[in-house]
Amino acid sequence: MSEQNNKERTLIILKPDAIQRKLVGKIITRLEDKGFKIVGLKMIHMTQELAKKHYEAHINKPFFDSLLNFISSTPVIVMVLEGVDVVNQIRKLVGATDCKKADVGTIRFDFGLSIQNNLIHASETVNDANREISIFFNQNELFDYKLLLDEIIS
Repeated sequence: MSEQNNKERTLIILKPDAIQRKLVGKIITRLEDKGFKIVGLKMIHMTQELAKKHYEAHINKPFFDSLLNFISSTPVIVMVLEGVDVVNQIRKLVGATDCKKADVGTIRFDFGLSIQNNLIHASETVNDANREISIFFNQNELFDYKLLLDEIIS
């Protein structure tokens, strides 16, 4: 199987603290520097209803209401990245949810302030990614294009 057939997509959300702290450019640069391709990108205001749909796995957890309030407090940036093993690779780059437990060099270690203010969401599995992408993007908002760099490194 070729690497082209192993490509996956994942959802990234740059949370309110990333927006408020003006870290969007630095975080996107880290994601692109890793070699992944942005195939969808937009700024949205996440309503409580949209947040409930996205975070439905956490609905009965004690932090659910504060999570909804936080994620809907300001606009967020949602994006879809594509690449080989992108889900696992991005999870490693992002780091542990608790920035105090994140590995050195990860986004959350470098910029995170707390468990809630952890700057970024990244899909946990390919199945989660597919579900999450469909919540935030229509097919006509996702782009299939070839990077010139792909020809050089493949």
